[in-house]
Amino acid sequence: MSQVKYVERRNTDSTKWDAQTAMFGEEGLLPLWVADMDFQVPSCVMEALSAYVSRGVFGYHRIPDSYYQAFINWEKQYHSYEVQKEWIRFSPGVVSAFNWITQFMTKPEDAVIVLTPVYYPFLHAVKNNNRHLITSDLVNTDGVYTIDFEDFEQKIVENHVTLFILCSPHNPAGRVWTRRELQTLFDICRKHHVFVISDEIHQDLTFDSHTHIPSFCAGSYDDMMITVTAPSKTFNLAGCQNSVILIPDEKLRRKWDEFVTCIRIQNGNVFGYMAAEAAYSEGRKWFEEVKEIIYGNYLFVKDSFAKTLPEVVVSPLEGTYLCWFDMKAYVKPEEMKDFMQKKCHIALDYGDWFGGERFASFVRMNLATSKENVEKAVNAIIAGCQTA
Repeated sequence: MSQVKYVERRNTDSTKWDAQTAMFGEEGLLPLWVADMDFQVPSCVMEALSAYVSRGVFGYHRIPDSYYQAFINWEKQYHSYEVQKEWIRFSPGVVSAFNWITQFMTKPEDAVIVLTPVYYPFLHAVKNNNRHLITSDLVNTDGVYTIDFEDFEQKIVENHVTLFILCSPHNPAGRVWTRRELQTLFDICRKHHVFVISDEIHQDLTFDSHTHIPSFCAGSYDDMMITVTAPSKTFNLAGCQNSVILIPDEKLRRKWDEFVTCIRIQNGNVFGYMAAEAAYSEGRKWFEEVKEIIYGNYLFVKDSFAKTLPEVVVSPLEGTYLCWFDMKAYVKPEEMKDFMQKKCHIALDYGDWFGGERFASFVRMNLATSKENVEKAVNAIIAGCQTA
């Protein structure tokens, strides 16, 4: 019997379903944009939260050792990473975390580099904190993205870069970086005294034979890096606002602790801790079933376009649950938004959000939903292109 249940979320105050105006200027689109799932969380999470709610007392909460141990066990079992409890810190989200780290590891006007196209809050974190954004474009070969290491290093040197924000696995390109790729990036950063934030929120969402390598496991980089991750993508817990910050280096932990002491955000909400502990302890079977649904949706997108719109370039889904594809053969970049919203009535993330107009022919589709929703969207795109 399936452990995964699709939930109708419209009219539930869902950002994805009920708050489209800010991003799209209208409501009522079929939403395949913001990266959360339309699936009910694992039953173990609901049971843990229900038991807590039934007590009816919501006072101050001591974080139990079992919370830390659940995460430590998960990392060891599924990522071969031996995490120590004293390395673990809290933030209400990975976006908050990499904004905070940007603030205490760099100075105003410092240069920060990212690999574009990239998750747009990376770009916002640099600009909103009055840092200088430097971009190194990934090399796109028929939808497969690789790193231009020469360009990356040249940009670092020319702009005196002090911070690199890495997305691993990469959103939106869907790449799971190899150990060699990570080592090359980090060796360049060490050579030029560049600090690294490694956003690994999609660490569990890898497919086929691809394996996520935790950045700290790529080599001896503890003194130049902080990793941020969370159970939110893995188990659909974004609303619980509980992220895990990993800082093996003692000096860096002191920097983190001094910063969060000043802003008084050192611990999170009890519901987030309970949800995360339950999910990491007992949610694996649910997660494996969700992965099958996601990959099935990807194959449907890929195969449907290959049969009907063969010049749509769909990037291979090595990791994340986000499908990135190039529509330039069928839709002019400047007409992409009207095409998707007015003609197809769907909400996708637009390519230019991920680094500028050079990506405007791309869109990103969230696959963590029912196959029916993905079929509706793909069929609408096919019909829109065939009647253009």
